[in-house]
Amino acid sequence: MSKKFYITTPVYYVNDVPHIGHTYTTVAADVLARWHRSLGDETFFLTGTDEHGAKIAEKAREMKIEPQQYANEISSKFKEAWSELNITNDNFIRTTDEEHIKAVQKALQYMYDRSDIYLGKYEGLYCRGCEQYKSQRDLINGLCSDHQTAPEKMSEECWTFKLAKYQDELLKKIKKDELQILPLNRKNEIVSFYEKEGLEDISFSRKNISWGIPIPWDKSHTVYVWADAFLNYLTGLGWSGKAGQAPKMWPAAVQLMSKDILRVHATIWPAMLLSLNLPLPETIFVHGYFQINGQKMSKSLGNVVAPEDLVKKYGVDAARFLIMSATAFGRDGDISFAKFDEKYNADLANGLGNLVARATKLIEKNGLELKLKVGSDKKLIEKYSKNMQSFRFDEALKSLWQKLKEADEALSEKKPWKLDLLASSGQAKIKKILKPIAQDILNVADLLKPFMPTVAEKIITQFSHKQIKKGEPLFPRI
Repeated sequence: MSKKFYITTPVYYVNDVPHIGHTYTTVAADVLARWHRSLGDETFFLTGTDEHGAKIAEKAREMKIEPQQYANEISSKFKEAWSELNITNDNFIRTTDEEHIKAVQKALQYMYDRSDIYLGKYEGLYCRGCEQYKSQRDLINGLCSDHQTAPEKMSEECWTFKLAKYQDELLKKIKKDELQILPLNRKNEIVSFYEKEGLEDISFSRKNISWGIPIPWDKSHTVYVWADAFLNYLTGLGWSGKAGQAPKMWPAAVQLMSKDILRVHATIWPAMLLSLNLPLPETIFVHGYFQINGQKMSKSLGNVVAPEDLVKKYGVDAARFLIMSATAFGRDGDISFAKFDEKYNADLANGLGNLVARATKLIEKNGLELKLKVGSDKKLIEKYSKNMQSFRFDEALKSLWQKLKEADEALSEKKPWKLDLLASSGQAKIKKILKPIAQDILNVADLLKPFMPTVAEKIITQFSHKQIKKGEPLFPRI
């Protein structure tokens, strides 16, 4: 019986074009979605764009265009980037979609009617870069740690969500892994936040921001951008906003995100679900940041890496491989084009690509018919699957490259090219050497499909023919 697997990325804020951070989350989600589809699981993969809020209105004003036009332009760049990277999302949700807007208003009306939202006043700090409320404890030298800017002081009437009401219930669920947060250090960080600082009621509306969804019972206010954005995980499945009625694929099996948005996802989001009488997601998985040559990516340093830069230099499948093998998923990693070049040449051009070229050349030259079978290495599948289940993508790939290394060493040690084909048992001996090597390549290619779908299919097709022939180089050296 097939299982249900629903995976999400955050909806990416359209204050800027896609960069390698967005790409990391999205490729990881695609890898998991492809893998679960290959297992026969009923799979749904959602991504999209978050398009309301003060920062978007400001960007549009700078460009002298309407916010909707600005959002359309940037959202289309995300769609183009994911299409180019062969991302197989089942839906692309936009928070400016009419159906999403209606559902958000319906959901908030329910929360208001059950007295979970009340009229209050917010006095404090607000970081426009994060679109998040901040306390002094969140700042380093008075600045937002993520944006290096001083938050603005706010004092305004607002519709307020009773977040504190859900403190005890959420803390209990997180501790018991009913809402699992991975890796463990991130769970501990959130538990510590709940226990030491605790949840406080939070503003759910802005009075002076017109670019947003109007509060249904008070049109002079618009919905706080995060409250709007979170509900995409439901509306992207066709949810109409009705409390207590989860859409078919909910709850999410995995919600992927970077560490800067974990806290809001581990507090406001599950509290909203409890208020709406809906199940919590099963797992939140938090990956780290990429640094470029030891420095944080920033426009001012001119070191922001865009997905198209990687595709242009390495090709789609190689770009996907390099991103997913760069570091342990869940930890920060340091990347550079020099490191990518080195890994591309070592693992792809001189590794997988060279082994495929050597093996196919010898098989074709000796006219061998091998009759190989996909998925014959059960031990390799088991090891790979355990790593995939645990989000250890780099380890899953290492297990495949270890198998390729062993095959390459066997080819070099046994030197089938030195055997006399004309001797009575010559071809049988050559076949005995080359068949297990070809079988290893085929097995690895099958497991590579979630990471490198086009190259993997090319190898599978090549090695499934009765007469295996040498093809074009898979990875030209850089």
